[in-house]
Amino acid sequence: MGKQRGDTERAQPYATGLREQGLEAEADRARADLVRQIAARGAFDGDEVWQEIFASVPRHLFVPWYYIGVVGGYERLWGEDPDPERRLSWVRGAYTDGPLATRIRDGELLSSSSQPSLMARMLTDLRVRDGDRVLEIGAGTGYNAALLAARVGEDRVTTVDLDPEITESARSHLAAAGWAPAVVTGDGFLGCPPRAPFDRIIATCTLASIPGPWLRQCVPGARILAPLSTGLIALDVQGPAQAEGRFLETSAFFVPLRGTARPDGDLVLSGLPPRVLGDDGFRFLATLGAGALDPEEALAVWETEGAPRRERFGITVHGDRQWAWLDDPEGAYRWQL
Repeated sequence: MGKQRGDTERAQPYATGLREQGLEAEADRARADLVRQIAARGAFDGDEVWQEIFASVPRHLFVPWYYIGVVGGYERLWGEDPDPERRLSWVRGAYTDGPLATRIRDGELLSSSSQPSLMARMLTDLRVRDGDRVLEIGAGTGYNAALLAARVGEDRVTTVDLDPEITESARSHLAAAGWAPAVVTGDGFLGCPPRAPFDRIIATCTLASIPGPWLRQCVPGARILAPLSTGLIALDVQGPAQAEGRFLETSAFFVPLRGTARPDGDLVLSGLPPRVLGDDGFRFLATLGAGALDPEEALAVWETEGAPRRERFGITVHGDRQWAWLDDPEGAYRWQL
């Protein structure tokens, strides 16, 4: 596990202010409760080291403010609110097991801090090993990068985002918590060649397909974990243009990689039976096959195969070709991405 920092090495004014307000003790209690909830859901199963890391990295330092939905829009909670009750609501809310909206522009969500139990499941399924070099696509608040830095060391973690405001705030949050991984402003689709090669790549934004540059920046045997459709694909990389893997059982909904279409933005399912329109599993299949399967064809696959679960689906990348498949990469059900 990477060297622990932050609690003793860098006394930050913001954290000091929280201690003076008496909020640090409440944050410690709330964080312990959250970690117990995540553990009870089995998100750390298979790599319990993450439980220790989640218990040690303070999420509230990465969300000095966030937005909650209210009638007619959003309301901001922040750690420097003059009202002590609202400050208390802010720090407790930072440790709820849910996503937190952190950047909104013209009513559109631009960035968020993901649901902690989903983050824990993704990090566990990333199968990080001591000494791995990790690339994160989508810097967000910097919280995920801090968790990774606590595991492998900050010098082995790179996080990339296209928006300079996001990278600057992530860098500031990381510094407040005592971490300094590489925070790079750039196009996540292109990876980060100057920091390559990577043993692990994790994305916190939804993809329409697997970016070729990522594979070229991976060592053989690397692992990529990324949202695609409404699921999480885990790919094992065999070479610079070859990878294959299956979806995890977990559903996942993230903002799209900047510059790509929202995965279900053009999905039209009108005319289908009401029993499937609200089915999350069917929507996953319909979204995954969008552009190659029309809704009626997706429904036929769904019914013929007995409502297949996410983990029966996978993706293969071979050279310039990418395709999704059900059960077998060379089977009857496969379609180009």
